[in-house]
Amino acid sequence: MPAYPPPKRLAFPDAERAQPWLALLLDAYHRIDQGVHEAVQREDRQGRRLACAKGCAACCRCHLTIPVYPLELMGLYWYATERLEEPLRSRLAEQLRGYVQGSPCPFLVDGACSVHPMRPIACRQFNVFDQVCAEGEDAFYTRPQDVMKPIRRFADEAFDRMLPFYGVKAKHERREAVKTGRIHALAKVLQALDWTKLAQRMVEAAAPRGAGVSGSPTA
Repeated sequence: MPAYPPPKRLAFPDAERAQPWLALLLDAYHRIDQGVHEAVQREDRQGRRLACAKGCAACCRCHLTIPVYPLELMGLYWYATERLEEPLRSRLAEQLRGYVQGSPCPFLVDGACSVHPMRPIACRQFNVFDQVCAEGEDAFYTRPQDVMKPIRRFADEAFDRMLPFYGVKAKHERREAVKTGRIHALAKVLQALDWTKLAQRMVEAAAPRGAGVSGSPTA
């Protein structure tokens, strides 16, 4: 049986103190990652093996409607601007400047996710079992039985952790927003956004590197 170590919460203490929204996002991502860990173990007990591994980027190329929420967008801007190092930083900025809407994921560089720690919930939860995806295959449609079914309570709890960012703070209001799916109306399609704005932000912050990204991105 493969060993699937439990996920650790990402931590950027200085940035989290300076920008409280980041802690909300990291808490939500940790809950999602815990849910993925439990779901993978559940399938493993049924004799199934996770096919996804480093170097496989089929879903990044074939999924053209990846949902991304405003708080996740903040995380992508922050990570690309403040955490990426050269030469990946310049490679990504150049790619974002020339990105054509509707193309594969703009953050896919040399077949790998350039912002993997900060990848959106949709990406974190998409996992395939038993057989590696063929080139151009979207397993969501070709073999949905092999696609991991997320454990809903983890996703619900993750979205609940994000809601204070949107001004929904009361417990009963958060519960209602998650139950009705109202929060999902906030999602945009990642491949439909104008990523030239992020590219420009990365260039502007490169010299000197800023201490953080303030305000909301408008991609």
